[in-house]
Amino acid sequence: MKAQYPFGEYVRALVQEDRSPKKVFVLGVYASAVHARWKKGNRVICQALAVASEPRIFWDGNPDEAGEIISRIRIPKELGVLEPAGSHLNGPSAKVLDEHILAPLGFTRSEAWLYDCLPETRLNPGQIKVINERYNPLIEEYGLNAVTIPSRPSVFCDEKRAEEIVGELLQSQAKLLVLLGDIPIEQFLRKVADVPYCTLQEYTDRFGYGNASETIISGKAIKVLPLAHPRQIGALGAHSERWHKAHAEWERAKALAFPQNR
Repeated sequence: MKAQYPFGEYVRALVQEDRSPKKVFVLGVYASAVHARWKKGNRVICQALAVASEPRIFWDGNPDEAGEIISRIRIPKELGVLEPAGSHLNGPSAKVLDEHILAPLGFTRSEAWLYDCLPETRLNPGQIKVINERYNPLIEEYGLNAVTIPSRPSVFCDEKRAEEIVGELLQSQAKLLVLLGDIPIEQFLRKVADVPYCTLQEYTDRFGYGNASETIISGKAIKVLPLAHPRQIGALGAHSERWHKAHAEWERAKALAFPQNR
């Protein structure tokens, strides 16, 4: 049985849809979700409840799309209504990707092959808390589905998944591999390449932040560029101010060196 969100939508795997050759391959951690504001009368029950899979990988949170997706979800009228969450709560990582990663590198979204270590969404502690406290007590009385999405794991990329990602990377024909944060380095790259670092900090100590290096993956030479996770780059909630500043400095240097990329 496929995993379900609150109020019935099924979890979908998000993968790269445009399979034509690309210039850059971007590997994130795990898929996000469409978030809705759950209200009953004037009372907000939850500001951002995950209710559906994003329509595509690294979705930008388009409000019209959010509204259309959320409008399809039926909830008992006694439980209130769902409406799109605030614009900063849907698609924030995609906006960081487009504006603060791809653009400084001189790429557009159409030139990028996007992928995640885990292609399906998982529940973070905040989502688990609101589901346990606000949604689960209503299941029996209103005939709601149980939420069966697993919680955020510690392992996002095992050996089998790493092989699948290598296949995608080779198919993309990209010459540059961008890794977002520590997890793609430790759980993917270390499995498929002989590299002398496990974390973004170790990479930065050796090569400097934002400097690409070359490695061999499945017999192919490819440039690798580990960067901070979009959460850090965009200061999205709890984040590392150090990585936020390091990335901002890298962006400024790129803008000075290649102003046409801006």
